[in-house]
Amino acid sequence: MVTTAQTEVITAPKRPNTFPGLTKQGISDIDLRVQEVVRRQSWTNSLVREVNCRKSRFEPMFIDDAYEKCRNICAEYAKTFYLGTLLMTKERQKAIWAIYVWCRRTDELVDGPNAEYMSPAVLERWEERLQDIFEGRPYDMLDAALSDTVFNFPLDIKPFRDMIEGMRMDTRKSRYESFQELYLYCYYVAGTVGLMTVPVMGIAPESSVSAYTIYNAALYLGIGNQLTNILRDVGEDALRGRVYLPQDELAQFGLTDKDVFSRKVTDAWRDFMKEQIIRARSFFNLAEEGASQLDKDSRWPVWSSLILYRKILDAIEDTKRAYVGRTKKLLTLPLAYTRALSKPSLYLR
Repeated sequence: MVTTAQTEVITAPKRPNTFPGLTKQGISDIDLRVQEVVRRQSWTNSLVREVNCRKSRFEPMFIDDAYEKCRNICAEYAKTFYLGTLLMTKERQKAIWAIYVWCRRTDELVDGPNAEYMSPAVLERWEERLQDIFEGRPYDMLDAALSDTVFNFPLDIKPFRDMIEGMRMDTRKSRYESFQELYLYCYYVAGTVGLMTVPVMGIAPESSVSAYTIYNAALYLGIGNQLTNILRDVGEDALRGRVYLPQDELAQFGLTDKDVFSRKVTDAWRDFMKEQIIRARSFFNLAEEGASQLDKDSRWPVWSSLILYRKILDAIEDTKRAYVGRTKKLLTLPLAYTRALSKPSLYLR
């Protein structure tokens, strides 16, 4: 399934011949993944309903402490996002905190303080722990929070496994020849987060669009966020020998890895970055279409993320290194709250 919107976002506007973009096969592969997750995470699945009608297997005090630990981690490391979760129902809050903590711990395997000890065996063990979590055998308290979340919401293991696959890509790949390769990486490490969280956030009862459309919007938000992170962190990644910019597109502007490592801002670099920013914004435009289709109580953190990351792109345009201060981050919350109150559109424009 290849939609017009997807085709538009792959090729940057204004210079359609500059970026070859994704092949139809590349788009179709991601579509199939999304369709599979939508089917498995649907509340209409009778087996899921049966599982979630059972009582939790954890002692109330223990699991409350586990979620409290997740809350503290989220509040410390993702302050703006955390504040956005406070309008959600208690059960949804706890679930989102648990998912955030698992994703953070997964990312730190590769980029955290103990990354030097990373090996294929570490990721294999982490994937085994993930399977244990989904089967109700948590290794520690933070795992238990996610295990309880899996028990309470129709989460499928596929997006979680795919995120681990993204970590594997990071251990064996430091260059991306084309945007097709980079798009797949962005799906693994960030698009998957959207697929994990939609069943927790819920879809508004009055929404008239398909679940598949809303899941795609969540996917686009994750990919837009990751593309923005890449543009923001070009210098830091270069210090670690990593270049997450499509090599063929760098060449289109007469740039090479040497230019990336030099960290000199030339006219060619500005032109290249301008096109990359246009592409990232295109993903946010598509993500916006689904944000108001979520359950009313869950929209605030999504809109907060959309607005904040758009401001980061603005900062990248205006400066050599994007930085959005805490005051500006907090000022995004009232606007995000206003957008969260909007009713779902009857159609996607």
